[in-house]
Amino acid sequence: MRFRRPAAALLLLVLAAGGCADPADDPRAAGAPTSQASCPAPEDARPADPGPCNAYDPEDPADKYAENHGYRRETELTAEQRAGAEGAAEALAAELRKFAGKRATEDELQAAVASVIGVRENEVEVRGEFDKVLKDVLVGGGHGKVCVNGHIGESGATAEVAGRTMDGTCIPGLGGH
Repeated sequence: MRFRRPAAALLLLVLAAGGCADPADDPRAAGAPTSQASCPAPEDARPADPGPCNAYDPEDPADKYAENHGYRRETELTAEQRAGAEGAAEALAAELRKFAGKRATEDELQAAVASVIGVRENEVEVRGEFDKVLKDVLVGGGHGKVCVNGHIGESGATAEVAGRTMDGTCIPGLGGH
């Protein structure tokens, strides 16, 4: 029983010393900022070398709009990624033309799209009206950052290859406040 108190004291000493690390030892503190600063406003005096910065003006409505809708931006695709999905886009357009101007349920449409683009039915995104005939419906799905999106409109159906949006969807969100 005599050894418990010295062992407990030693354990406390080790734990206390372990929490006293020097912040300068953190590799993230090696002078690299964790985020870029905003560039000075055009009317401000600019330093000789401002370094990397974001050209963002919080008072510019276009910058505010772009920031608020950044989640809708598509990821960049390589030419090979686009070319690799073109066949699926053509097949999706052909399949969607079968549905244009007809009645169908969301489940029927999801099943058809999933089989054409090679994803599970629950991975197909659908937005639109299914009250009467399909006339303004968006569908999308894909693998990784490559999406194949389609549209059933009043004049027929189309499909295209697109990059997945920044929020992880194939069909961009509606947004709004």
